[in-house]
Amino acid sequence: MKNLARKMDPQSRRSFVSGVAKSVLGLGVLGFAKPKFASGSTVLNPSSLKADPKPGRAKSVIYLYMSGGMSHLDTFDTKPGAETQGPVESLDTTADDVQVSEFLPLMAKQMHHVAVVNSLNSTQGAHEQGRYFMHTGYTLRGTVRHPDMGAWSAFHLGKMNKGLPANVKVGRNSSGLGGGFLESKFAALPIGDPEAGLQNSSLPKGVDAARFRKRMSRLEKMNASFTKSYDTKESRAFASMYDEAVSLMKSKDLETFDLTKEDESVRDRYGRNPFGQGCLLARRMVESGVRFIEVDNNGWDTHGDNFERVKDKGAVLDQALSALLEDLSSRGLLDSTLVVLATEFGRTPTIQMDRNLGRNHYPQAFSCLLAGGGIQGGIRFGLTDEEGREVIDNPVTVPDFNATIGYAMGIDLKKKTMSPSLRPFTFADKGEPVLELFS
Repeated sequence: MKNLARKMDPQSRRSFVSGVAKSVLGLGVLGFAKPKFASGSTVLNPSSLKADPKPGRAKSVIYLYMSGGMSHLDTFDTKPGAETQGPVESLDTTADDVQVSEFLPLMAKQMHHVAVVNSLNSTQGAHEQGRYFMHTGYTLRGTVRHPDMGAWSAFHLGKMNKGLPANVKVGRNSSGLGGGFLESKFAALPIGDPEAGLQNSSLPKGVDAARFRKRMSRLEKMNASFTKSYDTKESRAFASMYDEAVSLMKSKDLETFDLTKEDESVRDRYGRNPFGQGCLLARRMVESGVRFIEVDNNGWDTHGDNFERVKDKGAVLDQALSALLEDLSSRGLLDSTLVVLATEFGRTPTIQMDRNLGRNHYPQAFSCLLAGGGIQGGIRFGLTDEEGREVIDNPVTVPDFNATIGYAMGIDLKKKTMSPSLRPFTFADKGEPVLELFS
């Protein structure tokens, strides 16, 4: 209830308190004013309020990142009839009062699984700073490198499968933020090409198991001697990296990274492109117990030719995300897997006529998605105005959005971790989870 009240403007909060008081005193039945809520709120009356939802229902997270700044108006926050909408039509979906753009016809059939957050806003309007903020919940600064959410989750929750990493990034354009000030072992394992799988994970040609063990024995002796003389964070991290690599090479779950094990029809359903195959690889990793997987989908920086480019990017997103949600649901994995669609900012509602119908950076308002992992599907949270320019209801900051992800995973959002400079940091800075999004 506190979370709901925090999201209200002063007038709505006063109406809410007044309405509850009258209800408790028995005045409601006499026709006195009932509590009013901000337009678009997911909670309509006091009787629908419930205790805070149980955290930690998401055992894994698939974080799909639309790098470059995805246009909210041309995807998940359409404004039918508005001049700012341009030529893009809206589609009804399987969720009441939720529409998507004509570029997402397959997702229109999956929106009953999804909570659309239309009220994201950011303080960062440049790509590097925006990506950093979105991944860490902190603004980029020169004095410290913050862990991203994948590193934080590995640090707080550890591995589910001892033979596989807890944190993986898929895509050649992944954020590359690493573990920040945490130990390097919490940083993501990078997989550049999902179709190529995990590179250098088998013994070199001409090297059998016995020869490999001898090589590793010599290496361990050299590392032990070096670490004894130079016992630093870096030297320990280097030794740990080798241990992790060897453990992974021996893992019985190494086939997780081999997409050739999937039926051709399944691979076709996801889309024969890096993002589609990356989403399929993410599903395989969830099945094998990887905790946090990021898949990058770049190319959303549509300063020019916005509508044709979003049409092309939307087709890739539409096929992959709809397949992922359908696949996870049919396998009984969606309830324990949080699927996140995020981007660093939106695009300007004003169409740049001098830039071949482009849209520029727009951090004031944009949209992200959440599905599974305890999230209530078939809803939208927050509203922008009739032209998509300003958030007018239930604003959600980037730290709030990240805190919602952490809450779904069961991470203690108040737990402080000291950086090497002895400064305390938390998973999502001062962000508060949006509890109304949970079922």
